[in-house]
Amino acid sequence: MSDRSEATGNSRVSPDSGQKRLIDRLRGAIRSRGYSRRTEKTYWYWIRYFIHFHGKRHPAEMGAAEVTAFLSWLATERNVAAATQNQALSALLFLYKHVLGQDLPWLGEVVHAKRPVRLPVVLTEGEVARLLDHVEGGARLMVALLYGAGLRQAECLALRVKDVDFTYRQILVRDGKGGRDRVTMLPENILQPLQAHLGNVRALHRRDLAEGYG
Repeated sequence: MSDRSEATGNSRVSPDSGQKRLIDRLRGAIRSRGYSRRTEKTYWYWIRYFIHFHGKRHPAEMGAAEVTAFLSWLATERNVAAATQNQALSALLFLYKHVLGQDLPWLGEVVHAKRPVRLPVVLTEGEVARLLDHVEGGARLMVALLYGAGLRQAECLALRVKDVDFTYRQILVRDGKGGRDRVTMLPENILQPLQAHLGNVRALHRRDLAEGYG
């Protein structure tokens, strides 16, 4: 702490230690309300961005003026889409209301983003087939699941053996978008490659156990 801070009795905590405590409080508030881990990561991303934008000041030292400046900067300088700006706004409103216990006044001065969200480009069946021809092994199986079962990347990476039902040709997706579970189809052409992959994994696991690595 500088001499000036000591002289003025400034008890401001360092940004690093403050952020560590802040993220723990944020996690507690989010998880107690049943929000998904993806929402937790997204909110923390925008909160950290907000903190760094304002020179690593602690959010408790800031308020509506700083939030307005940050959101307006996203729209005017970063040219983000309206949905992206709203995501940042939601994160900061949650932080101030549920973590810091402060209700921000109406943010009427915010410059709103106007760039529309573009529809994603969807590959044709032929394009997907050509893509799969250039991918091998586990990566090919994952790409096939992303396309055939409609899984998001994070959902595919979090997939567990017990979530795959070969009898009913279904996949249980846990903690998907919005923190909800859902059931999606398991395409017929993925059955055999997926079963073969799981068989190889089980054989590898048994070998590791036999060799004392398990």
